Formats: sequence, structure tokens, C-alpha cells
Amino acid sequence: MQVKETVASLSKVLTLPDEAGINKVFISIILNEEIPIICVNREAKKKRLMPFKVLNDNKENFWMYDGSWEYFLSGEAVEKIKEIAETKPESWDIPNVGNVTKPVVKKAPETEDNGINSYGKEYQHIAEMTNEERVECLNNNRKRLNDLLMQKNKDEAVVAKVLVDTTKDAAMINHAVLEEAIQLADDEAKKLTQEMVDNTNEMIKSSAQLISEDVFNNELMHTLVEKSNGTIVQHMTRVYLSGIAFLTYYNNLVSTSSIIQKLRILFPARFRRGYHVLLPHLHPDNINIEHVFLGGMRVITTELFFKWAVGFLIHDIGKANAVEYHEGGGTYDRQIVIDHVKQGYRSIMTKTNYPMEAALITGYHHEYYGNSAGYGYFRAYLQQYKKINPSAKQDYCISYDLESILDYQALAYFPAKVLEIIDVYDSLTDPNRVYKKPMTPEQALDMMRVEFTEKHLKLDPILLYIFELFINEQQEKKRIVT
Repeated sequence: MQVKETVASLSKVLTLPDEAGINKVFISIILNEEIPIICVNREAKKKRLMPFKVLNDNKENFWMYDGSWEYFLSGEAVEKIKEIAETKPESWDIPNVGNVTKPVVKKAPETEDNGINSYGKEYQHIAEMTNEERVECLNNNRKRLNDLLMQKNKDEAVVAKVLVDTTKDAAMINHAVLEEAIQLADDEAKKLTQEMVDNTNEMIKSSAQLISEDVFNNELMHTLVEKSNGTIVQHMTRVYLSGIAFLTYYNNLVSTSSIIQKLRILFPARFRRGYHVLLPHLHPDNINIEHVFLGGMRVITTELFFKWAVGFLIHDIGKANAVEYHEGGGTYDRQIVIDHVKQGYRSIMTKTNYPMEAALITGYHHEYYGNSAGYGYFRAYLQQYKKINPSAKQDYCISYDLESILDYQALAYFPAKVLEIIDVYDSLTDPNRVYKKPMTPEQALDMMRVEFTEKHLKLDPILLYIFELFINEQQEKKRIVT
């Protein structure tokens, strides 16, 4: 990013905050006028021009917290703010940001059912546990998984049951602990959640090792359906286990087959047109797989695999009792649904030490490549970035790496695009689908291909193609077994 001011000249511009703190009127103007700020990391000698709203959405009153970054307004921006402030009507509604004291987190309103309807009757027991008891439950479940890993001849039915039960417990415990942590200051919240984070991370490593394609196809799928009751936690359980199985399948496919060569052959006729819609500034003939996947398609490293698995597990952690999981219904409120993404993203970012990758998956898994049906933080951040850097272009659709997403080199984050597909598929095939009859796998895949890639480009076409291979192989193995 190009920033005109040199580090030496930054001492001549207004810093955030000054001794008197931030004037609320100034904050209101910065937000309304979308004035960017200069971010300087003196230790790393880095300097970036960033949208103020993006930073404040990530962490309210971000400039007040100790860290290696300092924040400045350019001289030109200061003059603009002063000019607008002098003519500002007293009737302007000043947003509640920029207070010189640390933000106070409001306690979420209590509900009569204490989350039972949305998270299942078992959640009440988890909600009433102490934090120590929840950590002990996670630790015991991790031991159960590790004991299974040590067994040479594993009973698939037992493995499936333990995987489902331990995942379900982890999802409920994470929700319960975050419900309490959100009432605390960030540092206190991170202390409260640290043991939960550590044990969840270890549990994920163990469960991922237990999942194989055969187990997923037979006993695990049967157990998932058998135990599903339409609650949010069961959706989270199915998505997590399906996501782990798919990432395993993807790695095997990319590393042991000729799938990339096959996709190159299919690309001109089947995929290029769709991707040109996303990258209109590039000549169609120049768009290839390397423009779809920044750095090319590659195997997911073990480190990334586990970080993404965390995101899959807690992707709907922000869903409140007021949010119905199933699609449709007369009480649907789009804003409430959108808020669950924001709540989940912020709570993971500010109240836990989960990796940032997991938070981004939570916040970006309904983006739909900017389609109006989607929502999320990334589209707003990208729009702000383009206003500040109007000549910037994204030459890639998907990135595996965090840094290139934060620097807006690509349009989407790989695990978030994977999660979109699994999320939609699970919703369509959910055995407890309320408003419509659950679709068969074949019906769901056909619907997703037509409605989500051909009529409206929401899901990623290549990833959906690979997901279809995954589901079709599982269905074929299931037919052979039965």
C-alpha cells in the first residue's frame, strides 16, 4: 500500500488518541466520510493505510489498547475533519464509539428457555456447569479419542459415536463459555477461555486423526443422522465432521491423483466464464487455475488443517436463541441472521486466543463472492479498501493464506469457501429440515450447481465440483456396502 507521508513526518499529524482523548464528533466524521487512517508499526517498520471502520469493527476503540501499532491522521484528513466539524449540525447522531474509557460489554438478554430450543436439552446441563467442569469434560473427551487412536482394531460404530458425542460436547461448551466471556473485558475473557481453547485444539487433533473416508461413509454418517434433532449444535457437529472428512479427501485427491490436470482440461469450457465474472479486468484467455487459486492448488498443511478445523467447529458459535437454524419461516429476520456472524467473529477475535484463521472462517463463511444474498465482514472491508486504493485489483479468487487475505490480494478465503458449500449442503439435506422435505444428496448437489453457480455465482465452481466428487464417492461406497 502506498502512503504519502514518511514515518518522520507522522509526528506532524494528529495521533490517536491525543491527551484529551478522541472527540466523538471527529469519530462520527471519520466514519461518515470514510476517512482512512495511517497505521504505523515502528518495531517492524511497516506502514499501512486502512479504513477506520474496518479496524474499529474488529476491535472497538482499538487505538486505546497497548500494542506495537500507532495510528495517525494525515494533515489533509485533519483539515477536512475540522472543516466538517465547524459546520456539523447539532442534530447529528453521534455513534457510540471513541469513548476514552474501555468499552463496556452489555450483557445479552436472558431467555426463558436458556438456549434449550436452539441448542438442545443437553445444553442446559452444560450451561449449569462451572468452567472447571467444562474443561474437565473436554479433557476427558480428548482422552476417549486418544484411547481409540491407540486401538489397533477399532469398532467403527464406537468410533462414530465417540466422534459425534465429543464434537457435540465441544460445540456446546464453547458456546456456553463464550456466553460468559462476552460479559468480561478482553484480557479477563481470554484468561477464562484459555483452557477451553487449549483442550478444544487438542481434541480436534485427535478427532481429525480418527476420521477416515470409510468411517465417514458408513457408521459416522448413520450416527450423525440418528442423533440429529434440528438444533444448532447438531448442525455444527455435522458441518465440523463433514468438513474434516472433505479436507482429508481434498488433500488425498490433490496429492495422489491427476485432478489438477483434469481441471485444466475442463477449465475453458466449464469454468472460465464464471471466473471471468469475478475477474472482469482480466482477459478471459488469461484466466486459469492459477488465477482461481493464488499460488495454485496445493495440499493443505497439517498446521493449517487444524486451524481450519477449529473454524469449522465454532463457525456458528455466535448464533443466539433468536436465530432459527432452518431456512424459511415467517419469523425470519435477516438482520438477526447477519448479526450471528458478527457476534461470532468478534467474540472469537477479542475473547479467545483461537487462531485468527478460525475467526475469519466464522466471519467470512456467508460471503457468497459478494452476491446480494450473502453477508459478512470481508465485502465491507474490501469495499473500503477499494475506496482508499481505487486502482487496486484482485487478480485471484481464492487464497489459502491469511496474509494475502488481509492484504486483499484475493476475493475469498479457501476454508470459508469450503464451509459455504458444506453449510448449504447440510441445510438442504438436514433430516430435520422444518419448512421443506430434506433433499437427497443428488437433489442437493443439482440444486447447488444450478442455483449457486450457474444462475447466481455464490459458491466456488471448482470447489463445488470437487465436493460433488466427494459426495458421489461416498454414496457409491454406501451402495456397495448395503
